[in-house]
Amino acid sequence: MHLKKISLLNFKNFESQSFDFEKKVNCFVGDNGVGKTNVLDAIYYLSFGKSYFNSVASQNIRHNQDFFMIEGEYDINDRNETIICSLKRGSKKIIKRNDKEYDKFSEHIGHLPLVIISPADRDLIVEGSDVRRKFMDSVISQSDKKYLKTLINYNKVLQQRNALLKYFAANRTFDTLNLKVYDEQLEQLGTSIYEKRKTFLETFIPIFRERYKVITNGKESVGLNYKTQLSDGSLTSLLTANLDRDRMLQYTSVGIHKDDLLFEIDGFSTKKFGSQGQQKSFLIALKLAQFEFIKNLAKKKPILLLDDIFDKLDDTRVLQIISLVNKDSFGQLFISDTHKERTEEVVKRTNQPYKIFKL
Repeated sequence: MHLKKISLLNFKNFESQSFDFEKKVNCFVGDNGVGKTNVLDAIYYLSFGKSYFNSVASQNIRHNQDFFMIEGEYDINDRNETIICSLKRGSKKIIKRNDKEYDKFSEHIGHLPLVIISPADRDLIVEGSDVRRKFMDSVISQSDKKYLKTLINYNKVLQQRNALLKYFAANRTFDTLNLKVYDEQLEQLGTSIYEKRKTFLETFIPIFRERYKVITNGKESVGLNYKTQLSDGSLTSLLTANLDRDRMLQYTSVGIHKDDLLFEIDGFSTKKFGSQGQQKSFLIALKLAQFEFIKNLAKKKPILLLDDIFDKLDDTRVLQIISLVNKDSFGQLFISDTHKERTEEVVKRTNQPYKIFKL
């Protein structure tokens, strides 16, 4: 699978622009602010139907315009396929595959597997647990549609339970039977999600550790620890034990929506004690492990986007990353960088056909 061509219309800073791509390595170089990352984000958009960097879809429309459109032409198993993502102000987003519109965006997830490595990934370390849960969910969902459906249903039931708790508080009333209906659904859906996350991490963590070992020449050991309230008992028992607290807070305070991943280097918190280089290496290893995990399950090589990842890494770590990418296990690669000479020197070492776009 590879992206042959992308066309942008009123997407972010691009009025109208098309790019024809090399099957292996493609590089976007230029000063900050010229749109290198925006092209990578457009490629991400074609896989996920949303931006990696801006959750407000309308803000991806070029200033003073009414709509944007991204069109991608792919070669998938020697068959041509076209994906179109478009949005008009005041209207709903549209995703089409070969001119047929999706009824649900979730149906598209996993069709075009993709992994992005970006400076924005630092949020995984410095932000709250919701960012790390989304990372877990994104990796699993790309190869497990049933998991994605279960997760969507869990969040719907959670919203309904929270709305009921607010209603009880506003009307100074309480009905245990009404609440129990939602508790039973959360138990069933939440337990399934918990088991999937546990199984995922059992496979994922060894891959991650191996990737980090290669990048750092084995100088440090890393840990990913799954923190979940369900390790202390069933969700039903947790909901029952925290009922009074939930009534006071007017939302559900326990469940798999509180899960977290703890990041460690040599037994210490990556957030508190990791240097910039260590944190960046940690995140790159995390994303390369994501690539490997999805590739193994999807049976096809994801597209890999590397957004400005060579900054703040020493030459040794850059070489180790390139040695990983240089293997046949990788497919199409997109790189953005501010230094053309550095980029060209790096991609030459991949011994793969490459194309450089100067923006």
